[in-house]
Amino acid sequence: MKALVVSEGKHELGGALLAIIQHVLISAWEFDFDQVSRGNIHAHHGKGQGYLKRAVRWMLEANKRGYDALILVIDEDHRSERVREMDAAQKNQLSSIRRALGVAIRTFDAWMLADEQALTHVLALRIQRQPDPESIADPKGRCASFLQSSQRDMSQSEMYRLVAAATAVETLEARCPKGFAPFARRLRAL
Repeated sequence: MKALVVSEGKHELGGALLAIIQHVLISAWEFDFDQVSRGNIHAHHGKGQGYLKRAVRWMLEANKRGYDALILVIDEDHRSERVREMDAAQKNQLSSIRRALGVAIRTFDAWMLADEQALTHVLALRIQRQPDPESIADPKGRCASFLQSSQRDMSQSEMYRLVAAATAVETLEARCPKGFAPFARRLRAL
């Protein structure tokens, strides 16, 4: 089975999203990666808002390229309509390709704050349990601050990859119930 994984930023594409996906998908899959904003992939012409159309276009593109499934994750970025758009795209019948579409509330970076044990392990720094990760105003800034306080020499993308690999999926689902939990359900349904 082969899936096209599409996301927004370098942190996701730097291995963190793949680590999370592999925690959830037990069976063997092959993955290729692309960026949501790829210039030659334009929103599908049809009913719906921007991210709904973009997701439909990626479904059609994944199907055209011969993939068995599409996995697409975007940030909510304080735009609640994105959740509705991805829900509508998940149910869209224009393409029959299997899909797991997700919206990280507020951003993908919040998922990195869900498991303080993983953060403590990766950063070699005692990290206290963070309040509701999905309500943190600047999760990327919080992660950067933790990394700066750590003695570990790594990029933020590397930190995310290691934290994602060490994060317990059950903890991530419980701590990020609006964004990650629905995405994990959709992944399992693949």
